[in-house]
Amino acid sequence: MRILLVGEYSRLHNSLKEGLEQHGHEVVLIGTGDGFKNFPSDISIKLSIFSKPLFKTIAKIFDKLLNIQLIELEYYYKLKKVIENLKGFDVVQLINEQSLKTPPKHEIKLISQIINQNRKVFLLSCGTDYTSIKYALDKKFKYSILTPYFEDKSLKKYYRFILKYVTPSYKNLHEFLMTHVKGVIASDMDYHIPLKDHPKYLGLIPNPVNTDIIQYQPFDISSKIVIFHGINRMNYIKKGNQFFEEALSIIKEKYSNKVEIITAENLPYKDYIRAFDNCHIMLDQVYAYDQGYNALEAMAKGKVVFTGAEQEWLDYYNLEEDMVAINALPNVIQIASKLEWLINNPDKLMEISKNARAFIEKEHHYISVSKIYMQKWIASK
Repeated sequence: MRILLVGEYSRLHNSLKEGLEQHGHEVVLIGTGDGFKNFPSDISIKLSIFSKPLFKTIAKIFDKLLNIQLIELEYYYKLKKVIENLKGFDVVQLINEQSLKTPPKHEIKLISQIINQNRKVFLLSCGTDYTSIKYALDKKFKYSILTPYFEDKSLKKYYRFILKYVTPSYKNLHEFLMTHVKGVIASDMDYHIPLKDHPKYLGLIPNPVNTDIIQYQPFDISSKIVIFHGINRMNYIKKGNQFFEEALSIIKEKYSNKVEIITAENLPYKDYIRAFDNCHIMLDQVYAYDQGYNALEAMAKGKVVFTGAEQEWLDYYNLEEDMVAINALPNVIQIASKLEWLINNPDKLMEISKNARAFIEKEHHYISVSKIYMQKWIASK
């Protein structure tokens, strides 16, 4: 098959591409690099004008004063130049509801052309979209990335790029996609739960992880236990980083002779995954039921990850609590207590590390996961 993967912001599509190629398929990935993360793609649609400091400042002013997204318009005009070439594919998969990063009405134009030029188009629910944000706004989760906003409405400005998905223009985009795509696939429990009863829902397919290029790193805890906390400032509040920072303050004061704490901010993807190579424990995110991509890659390396690992996820994969990952709740004392438990029980660290790698190989292996995608695509009429 000829397959076009549209968009990338975690490495999901890169790993899926690698898995599909192992099955003999021709795969093309088009993406923007997703800013400072700089993800690779076959067809790169990167900013040129609004990547420059002066023009970036102008774009921010237009956005703030006139609600005009000049960056999205640059993406649109760049995509218009290549859209004619994106044809003749058996399968097209969109990374999410704004996979091209253009304004909604322009997104509809471009996606319409992609639909007309290709055989089947599918949509991933991977990251914020109308369905998951509406579900969270209706408070159907016990907690979500919107919890800080519910607790403090003054944080609304930090949620602008999340709440936009339920505005009329984005709802219109959502409805267009749901009408025209062959089906929707969720990448983890946070998107699976809101989609369960949707007529176009094809089910959950775990994130593919290329364990051939991510090596397991056996633990050496002969000296200090190293804790890594990676921060993306744009997502600081919705990831719950403040809980991690407060918990780390408690641990640092109590166990300064036993732990080393490493904090990194806004690193490109390649630098980020190297930055936690030497840690034993990685602090990922709080407001989630399942693991995001960074957590999965850390688990593949054998790190003990504090992330989403809720009961729904445990039940889905038939796991026990603290077996392969630590469920990080929005509670400083809970996080600090779990860290203290691991610091005082290094054997448990070793056990979870091995379990984490085995779990990724069993449930997230890129070749077996890509086969599930193929089965879903082929079965869809």
